[in-house]
Amino acid sequence: MTGPGTRNEVVSPGWGFWQRTSAMLVKEFIQLRRDRVSFAMIVMIPVMQLLLFGYAINTTPRNLPTAVLLQEDSDLARSILKALQNTAYFRFTREVHDVAEFDDLLKSGKVLFGVEIPRGFERMVRRGDHPALLVAADATDPVAAGSALSALGVLVQTALAHDLHAGDPPSMPFEIRTHARYNPAGSSRLNIVPGLVGTILTMTMLIFTALSVTREIERGTMESLLSMPIRPVEIMFGKIIPYVLVGFIQATLIIGIGVLLFGVPVYGSMILLTLLTTLFITTNLSIGYTFSTIVQNQLQAMQMSMMFFLPSILLSGFMFPFAGMPGWAQTIGEGLPLTHYVRIVRAIMLKGAAPENLQYDALALIALMLIAMTIAVTRFRRTLD
Repeated sequence: MTGPGTRNEVVSPGWGFWQRTSAMLVKEFIQLRRDRVSFAMIVMIPVMQLLLFGYAINTTPRNLPTAVLLQEDSDLARSILKALQNTAYFRFTREVHDVAEFDDLLKSGKVLFGVEIPRGFERMVRRGDHPALLVAADATDPVAAGSALSALGVLVQTALAHDLHAGDPPSMPFEIRTHARYNPAGSSRLNIVPGLVGTILTMTMLIFTALSVTREIERGTMESLLSMPIRPVEIMFGKIIPYVLVGFIQATLIIGIGVLLFGVPVYGSMILLTLLTTLFITTNLSIGYTFSTIVQNQLQAMQMSMMFFLPSILLSGFMFPFAGMPGWAQTIGEGLPLTHYVRIVRAIMLKGAAPENLQYDALALIALMLIAMTIAVTRFRRTLD
């Protein structure tokens, strides 16, 4: 016997399930709308990935900065330089006057290539002496150097054919002698391992400190901390300094493993590397601390850290050639600590760079650290809202 009451008992459980599920669904959408940081991440991360991979990343870089040591100013020498520039791989940005300046530009990373045309070059070509034209490359980034060097001979021969012969020349009238400096074998390990030091430190240091303040707030211990006679800058230094030691231990482990297991050399000063690594760690900790003063919980802190880490790994020159990126991407990259540290660690470990070769990147790290610290101290609240 089935009556209205019996029918209600059968139908209501299923209807109640959908009511409760829809109520939970509405609640989650409302919470997502209120959590602006999470909502921004949902929109911004895919857009950022698309723009960076679509426009900024270029695995066949062109217009790479090149220096020229022109020891004779002849028509043939100028034709060679024009031919090299027409290949679209080389962009002459510096003209040097001695070998020391030539070597310094390569060691400091201000140029990726150097072209040396010796004195008496045109006269030797006319006499058939087959002189040598030197093209030196900074091979710490094998991708950037390899594509240009591999296409060098054929492109220059084609471009110069009309200058010396009526038709195609049977062979090059001079020798192009390439010299891949700092990584002659083009080993990817020598490029990747030093960059991994900065990449791992960036990820861990940002997350550690971004979570530090938000963890205090969520656990309720921030109230006790704020009641103490301590200033915001003292709280910041008290939280940052322990992680400097943690970061230094991490860097020591990574470099040690790179040297012992992967055979990565360290040609430069370990003291200089230690000092600049400490500066880099402090800069990332300051940025992470700044994030912790902006967000409201640990989830947002993690999301903001990953939002910063993504362009750092893509635009720093760690994975893709920095010089091959468009101008706007390089401008963004210059504002990222990892960009400068990747140059520093590769220059010290692979090139034996001295402090004078690293002044620009060291000053950039100091500036970024001071900016982050200023923002963090300014935003830090003495009382909880």
